[in-house]
Amino acid sequence: MKIELLYFDGCPSWETGLKNLEAALQKEGLSASVEMVRVLDDHDATRLKFLGSPHFRVDGQDLWHEKRKNYSLSCRVYVTPEGIKGFPTVEMLMRQLRQFKGA
Repeated sequence: MKIELLYFDGCPSWETGLKNLEAALQKEGLSASVEMVRVLDDHDATRLKFLGSPHFRVDGQDLWHEKRKNYSLSCRVYVTPEGIKGFPTVEMLMRQLRQFKGA
């Protein structure tokens, strides 16, 4: 399982997103390392199809896919049970990761 967390410097949410991802992996019993992918500029964002920071991918698939035509350095928001946040909850990540168990 290849896990990537795409982010850009200055994003206030990627560190919490990483902590929540690591907690979700542990709770799901998945042993995988997280590759940190720093997005440098809008050109990089377009090349990587960056959906905003933090952006989570497993085996090349976005955990929260969005269709877009334009990509840029931007923050991403997630609809959580506690309202709009800059990162998904541990439980949200666990739910998304379950589809990759045993794959």
